[in-house]
Amino acid sequence: MISFNSIADLIKLAEDNNTTISDIVVKWEEENSQTSPQQQYEVMARNWEVMQESIEKGITNQQKSLSGLTGGDAVKLEAYKGKGYTGEAVLAAAASAVGVSEVNAVMGRIVACPTAGSCGIVPAAVKAAAEKNGNTEEEIVNALFTASAIGVVIEHNASIAGAYGGCQAECGSAAGMAAGALVQMAGGTPEMVGTAVALAIKNLLGLACDPVAGLVEVPCVKRNGFVAVHSMVAADMALAGVKSVIPVDDVIDAMNRIGKSLPRAVKETAEGGLATTKTGLELAKKIFGR
Repeated sequence: MISFNSIADLIKLAEDNNTTISDIVVKWEEENSQTSPQQQYEVMARNWEVMQESIEKGITNQQKSLSGLTGGDAVKLEAYKGKGYTGEAVLAAAASAVGVSEVNAVMGRIVACPTAGSCGIVPAAVKAAAEKNGNTEEEIVNALFTASAIGVVIEHNASIAGAYGGCQAECGSAAGMAAGALVQMAGGTPEMVGTAVALAIKNLLGLACDPVAGLVEVPCVKRNGFVAVHSMVAADMALAGVKSVIPVDDVIDAMNRIGKSLPRAVKETAEGGLATTKTGLELAKKIFGR
């Protein structure tokens, strides 16, 4: 029976079997849920289809959310992407991530990966990478299995919920998942996957979850754009041979301990941070009348 409780376990299993982390997680899922690899592939391919649909809708969406706080920014980024400092691929990822998050804000269909508040990060980074690398659907789906395994480990050893661990648990986890997926898509080793996860998460440790008016819009939507790019940089560092001084599972442990120590005010309660700025309070009153 395949069993893993850490990223190190996943790396060792992949290396011992001369395969990828995605192959390990498919076999693990087959043993635990009695679903065949083909059935799993079909489900994940459908998830990828929904991700792409939400990106396409997002980068053309002009609809404002019910609160009026968000909507239309992905269109601006998409139009600007050939002009920026950071290059077209980076801005395309940012536009896609913001777009998916805006689709979420207008009650559209998204894939929570791992959460609705961080829904744009993995799809956007994966799509940008696939376009650059020319990855096949099979390679993309396999990378998403790797991302899912990373998410399973994080949830087991820390949290993916902003209400428990702050936004480091949501956007931080998504960054790690995306970075690991991107490394596999570029042909990186399982060890490089682990390094990318560590690099992506450790630079988001302590990130507050402070949604204005308690809505998953400000700063969440634009944060998805920033973090999608962050995950791409983490993947590039790992692929370049950069190492994380702190091993990935230690990083996840730190994430868990920091999440527990964060004040309740910055764990999705809207009782601190940006939510309690003068403007944040005024917006909450305007939206809810209190």
